[in-house]
Amino acid sequence: MTNVLEDPSLERHFKGHRDTITSVDFNPSMKQLASGSMDSCLMVWNFKPQMRAYRFVGHKDAVMDVKFSPSGHLVASASRDKTCRLWIPTVKGESTVFKAHTATVRSIDFSSDGQTLLTASDDKTIKLWTCHRQKFLFSLNQHINWVRCAKFSPDGRLIVSGSDDKTVKLWDKNSKECIHTFYEHGGFVNHVEFHPSGTCIASAGTDSTVKVWDIRTNKLLQHYTAHSAAVNSLAFHASGNYLLSGSDDATLKIYDLLEGRLFYTLHGHQGPTTAVTFARDGAYFASGGSDEQVLVWKTNFDQLDFDDVLQSHKERAKSKEPPKVSDIPPRTQKRSGTPTKLDCRAELKNMEDEQPLVTEVGPALFSTGQ
Repeated sequence: MTNVLEDPSLERHFKGHRDTITSVDFNPSMKQLASGSMDSCLMVWNFKPQMRAYRFVGHKDAVMDVKFSPSGHLVASASRDKTCRLWIPTVKGESTVFKAHTATVRSIDFSSDGQTLLTASDDKTIKLWTCHRQKFLFSLNQHINWVRCAKFSPDGRLIVSGSDDKTVKLWDKNSKECIHTFYEHGGFVNHVEFHPSGTCIASAGTDSTVKVWDIRTNKLLQHYTAHSAAVNSLAFHASGNYLLSGSDDATLKIYDLLEGRLFYTLHGHQGPTTAVTFARDGAYFASGGSDEQVLVWKTNFDQLDFDDVLQSHKERAKSKEPPKVSDIPPRTQKRSGTPTKLDCRAELKNMEDEQPLVTEVGPALFSTGQ
């Protein structure tokens, strides 16, 4: 018997930031969610009932990006104060800080093995660092304007970057060379992301578009114009079948990549949606906005065996051969009788949704070296 698939639902909302949310990321363990904000703080929200939220204080200016390490034991933050920090997400508020760039650091990412950090900046450079001791490795320098975002491929061999020079660049980490430049955006590129298979990339820009490329052929696969304003953030679902975007038009949109169409439009924020992310297993996603709120949604619309999907991606990432992954795999279930564009407005299941108490911590320092 076919299971009944449901629409996404709003599960939690968190209030504690004092300015626009810039970034959200789930702990791989799914016990915590991190958020960064223009208020210069990083916050870690605990999903366990009655557990306090932590506000980490240490940056001297806006926190532009946050990212949990693959182990979940560290949170990295990038800031307008030109530094990055590595935090231990506990009540002690311990962190280590390093001067990363000569201008705002827009983006930070961990390699899949947790050993390398990737940063991108308004100084037009992309830099790589060891996570242990934060030793500088090398920089990538071909962008001619601010670099808004840079991400590792799942296998760590490639890097994708997006810039205010209106290009998306693909880099080979080992040779340190740009292996392809995509010029199709008509505005600044705000966000870039690798498909879980490592064979495709997605980008979002101020031209209100979302684009998906096949990096084996360097061909544009899909082009979406569903938003009516700049698109700020993107995230792929764990299955690789769906893509989530957030925009200045105040909506989140979910695209069905198998059918190449808009699947859902979600209304939750009062103002621009500035950050989105999926949980590692795809069961939840989160969004942040200029309304200073973080929203957590239950996915509901896909019931794949996530363990099988993640294992297959993991095995591909460890392959010694360059990624040769089949095109986006078919869904196990097809949703029938669904309108092409389903519009959902957020309603909390529990309107008494209590806000957690917030403990402010930091800036105690720790050493990642021995």
